[in-house]
Amino acid sequence: MRGRAFLAAGVTAIVCAIVLGQPALSRVGVLVVLLPLATAVLLGRARYRLALVRTTSPQLVAAGQPARVNLSLTNEGRTPSGVLLLEDHVPYVLGTRPRFVLDGVGHGWRRQVSYQVRSDVRGRFEIGPMTVRVTDAFGLVELGRAFRTTVPLTVTPRISPLPAIPLGGGWTGSGDNRPRAFAFGSAEDVTVREYRQGDDLRRVHWRSSARTGDLMVRREEQPWQSRATLLIDNRLLSHRGQGIASSLEAAVGVTASVAVHLSQRGFAVRLVSAGGEDQANAWHLRDSTLNTGPLLEALAVLQTDNRSRMDSTWMGEASQGGLTIAVFGALDQHDVPLLRRVAHHTTSAMAFALDVDAWAGGGRASSGSAPVLTSAGWRAVTLGPQDRMDNAWEELGRMGSARGLSTPVGRG
Repeated sequence: MRGRAFLAAGVTAIVCAIVLGQPALSRVGVLVVLLPLATAVLLGRARYRLALVRTTSPQLVAAGQPARVNLSLTNEGRTPSGVLLLEDHVPYVLGTRPRFVLDGVGHGWRRQVSYQVRSDVRGRFEIGPMTVRVTDAFGLVELGRAFRTTVPLTVTPRISPLPAIPLGGGWTGSGDNRPRAFAFGSAEDVTVREYRQGDDLRRVHWRSSARTGDLMVRREEQPWQSRATLLIDNRLLSHRGQGIASSLEAAVGVTASVAVHLSQRGFAVRLVSAGGEDQANAWHLRDSTLNTGPLLEALAVLQTDNRSRMDSTWMGEASQGGLTIAVFGALDQHDVPLLRRVAHHTTSAMAFALDVDAWAGGGRASSGSAPVLTSAGWRAVTLGPQDRMDNAWEELGRMGSARGLSTPVGRG
């Protein structure tokens, strides 16, 4: 703006000088016009070599939690600058665009700045590019540059802590969670390691300790393992509501919370949606010390599926047994054959039946799809928008091994 004002003033002075016949005034006008033009030429020919390194910490953050974006700027050129005006582009769900004013930019200049972002919406977002505006020392001219690089930030669903409940039927082997594991195998089945401070002395393997001369304990991971399949019905026709207040978002939150809870209990967990198994989260790629990061990333970007029927190809021979926990929206009689097949295919089938009509503003609470599930041999509990997830989880635990029971969670 200041440079434009100089140009306007200079042109005005020249015109007035011509009209009034004042040669001295015309020389002043020419000088005023040349000053911003010369500055623009010099600034444009200057070899600014600015380097930007952008990082996010952490790269994976839960919805509602803050993340910090760190910017490291370096002037690798020899030409000094007046002032740098920085503006980083961020998606609107992460907050307002941060702006910084930095001065004293000389050769070897280095500066680090950071800002905070937060999103209540899950998803994968790109932070950047950054726009840099360079001004001269007098503020007459401003030139724009851009750093096209971006960095991703993945916002995962909110995690709700869940209480411990009896989980029968998850055993497909003799993992650390199955006390009888070592009784069924031979001595060769036992994997041991050196004792570490804090290990439970009840897990000391005395025969191996006597043989090696060092205290040895049994490892948690064994040929047998507790497994759980998490099935989420993300079909468009099964859900109601919009945005973060939709039943799909509730289903994603429930699935994420159960995944974290089960992994903390030593289960190998895999994710299956209406479109089938997510190969990046197949349980045969993991052990009982499951890192839920990739699974949460898959849930972060999960969208509705337009198919009318859920995929069943994931139920292969390797899927026999184990625990299946599902989150369903609206179901009908056409889904019953698949539901029965899953219940037959697994050792224990448990489900959250979302009362999707309540998410659609249907008013009075209903049992959702729970009757359909119980008729197909599932243990099911109804979950509405006002219900507590931990109460529903405890209700599933109280059902025990009884099948064909459906209990809506108390409202309020």
